[in-house]
Amino acid sequence: MATRENLSAKQIVPASSQALAVRSAAIVARGLRDLARDSNWLVKKVFSGNSPYVSISSAGQLCAVSPVVRHGTERIALYDIELSVPVLALTVPDEPEVSQPGSPAVFAWSSSARHLVGAWGGWLPELHIFDLRAKIFLGGFGDFAHFPSSLAWSDSGKFFAAASHGGADARMRLWEASPETASMPFAAEPTIQFGSLDLAEWRILDAESDGEGAFSGFGRTAFSPDEGMLASVVEIEGEWADDSIAILEVPTLRRHTAFQAQGHITDLSWTIDSRQLIYCSSGQAYRLGAGAAEAESLPFGAELCACHPRLPVCLCFSSWLKNSAKGRLFLVDLNRLTVFDEHPAEGIIDLRWSLDGSKAYAVTADGLAYIYEPPLL
Repeated sequence: MATRENLSAKQIVPASSQALAVRSAAIVARGLRDLARDSNWLVKKVFSGNSPYVSISSAGQLCAVSPVVRHGTERIALYDIELSVPVLALTVPDEPEVSQPGSPAVFAWSSSARHLVGAWGGWLPELHIFDLRAKIFLGGFGDFAHFPSSLAWSDSGKFFAAASHGGADARMRLWEASPETASMPFAAEPTIQFGSLDLAEWRILDAESDGEGAFSGFGRTAFSPDEGMLASVVEIEGEWADDSIAILEVPTLRRHTAFQAQGHITDLSWTIDSRQLIYCSSGQAYRLGAGAAEAESLPFGAELCACHPRLPVCLCFSSWLKNSAKGRLFLVDLNRLTVFDEHPAEGIIDLRWSLDGSKAYAVTADGLAYIYEPPLL
């Protein structure tokens, strides 16, 4: 008697309709929502109060320092951007009952949004990692003397980097994750680190300089999608000083190349092919191409940027427009260098694409969220 395994690959056989029904329901719900609006942008109020430290996940969650989670004292809280509700307060052992207002904070989500690493002035001076699927605190690692300026995960979660200020004591530290079976993915000490003396050997800063024009530390940091490179801003003291970008090989942190910018760099993002780096410096957007001797100035201004995870598209924010005191969120076709969608916005402090690139999020310090959800992308 013939078994199911012996059926021809071309033969039609009964199959469950559950997946199709679920997918169809999602499409219908999306269609009904699209009929009720005439824009690709939704605007929602996610939290009350003011938080200058926020970080968006690829799943549409927001981590922020919240003054309203527990009896008026600041706490770290997670919010669902689309539902506009708090979903979880993050706590660690021996956390004080009352925290000092205005304490610094920095966060980084894994690409899948399962894990979150954060540092906050209300916690011990070390990095704290949470498993948000299991809703548990995994532990602390990477204690520090200088508060981190930027944290970054690689796309697969294999590598994690922490940058800090501190002048001569500034460090770029890199961890390689333990196997997935390990309960704690990162060791207490970094796998390798990189500092000011290493930069001095590159001749992009003077190791003995101080005051105006001195090296202040590492700023915004990002792994290339192929995990082969790590780009970090080399920040220089002074209102009129010029920052640089150091591109390091992963996992050795050996020098790959370095570029000097014009002014202070506020953000950077790799294109999906890992061959171009988009960055924002003093309100202007630039592009560094593979093998290029210098950056290309792009025909638009921006302070924040986030490249699409699959397409040559970049989401940007500019706090002001020519002949206007207002700002805008906008999307750029990186092949044609043309803006094809935009929305008025002010005070944006973080941008993020969803994991599949079907939508994007932007959030202000006072909890206003912009959701970009086009019909086809």
